[in-house]
Amino acid sequence: MKKMSKVLALILALAMVLTGCSTGDNGSTAADTTTAAPAADSTTAAPAADSTTAAPAEDNKATFKIGIMTDTVTQGEEAYRTAEEMVAKYGEDRVVHMTFPDKASSEQEVTISTFMSLASDPDMKVIVAAYAMEGTTAAFQKIREVRPDIVLLGGAPTEDPAVLSGAADLIVGMDYIGMGTEVAETAKRMGATTLVHYSFPRHMANSIYLARHDAMQAKCKELGIEFVDGTTPDPMAEAGVSATQQFIMEDVPRKVEQYGKQTAFFSTNVGMHEALIKSIYEQGALFPHPDTPSPFYCYPGALGIEVPAEKNGDADWMVEQIAAKLSENGMSGRMGVWMPPAMPLVIESLCEYGNRVVSEGYGEGEFLQPQILEDVVKDLGEGRYSCSVYTEGDFNNYYVYLSETVLIGE
Repeated sequence: MKKMSKVLALILALAMVLTGCSTGDNGSTAADTTTAAPAADSTTAAPAADSTTAAPAEDNKATFKIGIMTDTVTQGEEAYRTAEEMVAKYGEDRVVHMTFPDKASSEQEVTISTFMSLASDPDMKVIVAAYAMEGTTAAFQKIREVRPDIVLLGGAPTEDPAVLSGAADLIVGMDYIGMGTEVAETAKRMGATTLVHYSFPRHMANSIYLARHDAMQAKCKELGIEFVDGTTPDPMAEAGVSATQQFIMEDVPRKVEQYGKQTAFFSTNVGMHEALIKSIYEQGALFPHPDTPSPFYCYPGALGIEVPAEKNGDADWMVEQIAAKLSENGMSGRMGVWMPPAMPLVIESLCEYGNRVVSEGYGEGEFLQPQILEDVVKDLGEGRYSCSVYTEGDFNNYYVYLSETVLIGE
């Protein structure tokens, strides 16, 4: 029996070996084959996995958000409408448009809170402050503490660029110093004998506005034009915009009576321009261009021009309408503008700049890309604008645009 048991045990062991250890030519066992099958499946699945990985990358490029802060329609309709155009261009799911409070200088906490609400969205990758006014620097500093991945862009700053530059990745504005010289030269082309510069202490505390003022004054002296400082109420003071507009409507006729119809006017504030253009038109005086040189910048309201929805943003059409109005009053060539419009170019160029920087994969510490900005300005400015780094301050991220003035109806 013991001998039989040993034989049976040997047979069973042999049977197990023959059943479980069948081999192939490469020496792999049946167990190896079972293990290899998932490996083959995994290899087959790899392209699908790559495809799955690639899709979100494209989706991220298509869906990251751009936040735009502009002033309200009351303070600056053109900037507001341009932001609406950016919503239409990039899509409502990609662009979030919010506004500064009308009295931004005294309501900076509101400004900061609004900026932070944009930054709280994890998909937000670009924030544009169009008219980077009071509160923008503080807001950018707070955003940078919690969201260093967001590209922070300031447009047409009313805060001091020397301060804002430390918080923003890029600041873009008009070449105010160049504009100061250019306004005086344009006034001379128009035949001006006097140039009145309207502003108020808060704006004159801004180093850039002051530099433009000084350049304008110096050029006027060189050209033999009398330069006059006109101090207006601050539209952000307690009395508000209406008080500033009322002052303008009363003061322009006084200045024209004192200096004559060959008096040119310039102003530093958006809130007073509609009243300024209207009064200049009524008095038959001269207006080189608004501080934001666009045909849509207060011209329609001042001159009673209705803009159909389909013509909104059509600058060439708008210039034609202004020219017709000027002709009616014998004022052809007595008002000017930049083409294409300056403020829409600032906002659109910053949105496109941010879009390209994020889409091209630039990360923290790489958000300043001058070549991208130059390419964007060339594309959007139709080759009529220059773009150069501002050289008067100790910072390298403030770029300025300059264009030649078109005298409307000339």
